Amino acid sequence: MVGVYVARSLGLTAFGVFSLAWVTYGVVLNVSRGLATDPLVVRFSGVPASVWRGAVARSSGTALLVGTGIGTVSLAAGLAIGGQVGAAFAGLGVVLPGLLLQDAWRYAFFAAGVGRKAFVNDVVWGVALVPAMVAAARVGTVTAFLLAWGGSAAVAGAYGWFQSGIRPRPGGARDWHRDHRDLGYRYLLENVGVSGAGQIRAYGLGVIVGVGAVGVLRGAELLLGPFLAILMGLSLVTVAEAARVLRQAPHRLGPFCLLLGGGQAVAALLWGAVLLLVPDRLGELVLGDVWSSAAELIVPVTLGVAAAGLGTGAASGLRALAAARRSLRSQLFASVCYVTGGLGGAFAGGVVGSAWGAAAASVCGSAVWWLQLRAALRERPDHSVPEVRNP
Repeated sequence: MVGVYVARSLGLTAFGVFSLAWVTYGVVLNVSRGLATDPLVVRFSGVPASVWRGAVARSSGTALLVGTGIGTVSLAAGLAIGGQVGAAFAGLGVVLPGLLLQDAWRYAFFAAGVGRKAFVNDVVWGVALVPAMVAAARVGTVTAFLLAWGGSAAVAGAYGWFQSGIRPRPGGARDWHRDHRDLGYRYLLENVGVSGAGQIRAYGLGVIVGVGAVGVLRGAELLLGPFLAILMGLSLVTVAEAARVLRQAPHRLGPFCLLLGGGQAVAALLWGAVLLLVPDRLGELVLGDVWSSAAELIVPVTLGVAAAGLGTGAASGLRALAAARRSLRSQLFASVCYVTGGLGGAFAGGVVGSAWGAAAASVCGSAVWWLQLRAALRERPDHSVPEVRNP
């Protein structure tokens, strides 16, 4: 909804600048998840409350530290760059700590099996976002919208502290990193591979075709927004649920992952089919001037999202198995394919070619994920269960 609001309010070029800041946030978010929250859901899902609380204090503290450190760099870089792009990155730097802390609470609550608290926390963010976006619309700049979006996340981050009764411990980040670096390093590289590939593609598309092309691509992705929101929500809980399946009925992990990935792929295809039937008048009502260009990308973007959804089922299984080496290998391959396909397609056919190249890359990446999960399930002893470490 933030993306739709910005697209309608600021136009194609400014929306492209907003999208560059958005994909950069995605990279930072995945750095935080790899170092802080992914190890939490793998090793502390369904554990005693006392063990969970100690782990969450250090995990959320690590996320807060990552946000503060990278946010400072982004702020300094934005001030040095100047202009509209520099102002956007400076604003992003200010709000990164709150954004990452809010995300850390989501993972903590899902690891504990209390998803309702994550839901309430997101509702608080949404409620706080409404007046913030109204104020940003009056200012009418990309930076104002970024500050509104991230500032309301900080409100939800503070509320998460109240919900859990746990104070984040940035001072515990070193111990957290030491105890879980066997997973953290690989998940960091894997996660950055996901978002870093998207960032490289967005930056490259901006150079090859223009900043407006980044806005067109982001507009097409926004058309799948409701489905992607569900996909994002599932990504927060699937690893924790897969870990529970592994502990309770290991033989069911493979079918669970297949049902999860297949269901997401079918849902994406159905949503894309509905989008093809949307009349231009309704599309322009949603995206304004961005609609006419974004509508041309519905088919390739839908196919790419469907393939990615299928692959997430296998990715969740590898995470639950703590097969970090195999998941890293899969993600690096998928990321290289994504960048190659996206930028190669941009050279060959502009933004439309980039969309088709990325879709083909997603299909190849999904196949590798499933091959690696199959191999991991075959080599896993029946009695082995990922360890739970006492913090």
